[in-house]
Amino acid sequence: MRGGAADGGPADRSGCAALAADDGVRVPSFWDPKRRPEKPDLGRLALIRFLTEEDYPPFNFKGPDGNPTGFNIDLARAICEELKVACTVQMRRFDTLLDALNENRGDAVVASLAITPQTRARADFTDRYYRSPARFVARTDFDLTDIRPETITGRAVAVVAGTAHEAYLRAFFAETSLKTFPSFDAAKEALKARQVDLLFGDGIALAFWLNGSGSANCCAFRGGPFLESRYFGEGVGIAVRSGNEALRRAFDWALQKLWEKGVYTDLYLRYFPIGYF
Repeated sequence: MRGGAADGGPADRSGCAALAADDGVRVPSFWDPKRRPEKPDLGRLALIRFLTEEDYPPFNFKGPDGNPTGFNIDLARAICEELKVACTVQMRRFDTLLDALNENRGDAVVASLAITPQTRARADFTDRYYRSPARFVARTDFDLTDIRPETITGRAVAVVAGTAHEAYLRAFFAETSLKTFPSFDAAKEALKARQVDLLFGDGIALAFWLNGSGSANCCAFRGGPFLESRYFGEGVGIAVRSGNEALRRAFDWALQKLWEKGVYTDLYLRYFPIGYF
């Protein structure tokens, strides 16, 4: 999630439901199954021009053939297929995307752009289609699975200094023995070396570490996701120019349809084999 944040305490894990896939991975859902949005009338719209950036894997990046690929890109293409509209994807530097959108060099930004007061002032957003929760990770032989302030009192918890994750721990897990580290890599190594009992951080980053060779299968998630928006952001949506309600509503309709048809789940499992929820 690019350009994100830092209400509630550790019991507040609202913000999405989650379903368990056949392989046990929990797939988040941000759509109300009772909601029935109207199919949009896009009139004579023949093309949607998506803007993204080239170096934020696995969300958007250049594939071996030099073309855009990734979770965001495949989702955008699925949206266009659902809407029966052709689409193009242009890659630009991340810090130029909203300017390009507002200069009509594209119709929408799909680049893991965080929904914040600052970005809302420059664009309108669809419903969120993903967010990155905070998670605890422990070594596989750690003796607790129920992670609450009262269950880990006195335990050593690693966190990266100066982050929203540190602020959250200080607010709601004040009775732990907090150990701050200058980098995510340093915090991970401390957990592997048994210098701490737990590591608290970004769920997506932790999922990729757990699924990669760097973890050496040392560790696993413990407890559930933490989604407090004041600390961890509102999530990610597709940005359109302010006032472009027709396109925003069309995207929201398509996103819900992709969830109902299982397309979103298929994409999620392809790119996130260890679910971060």
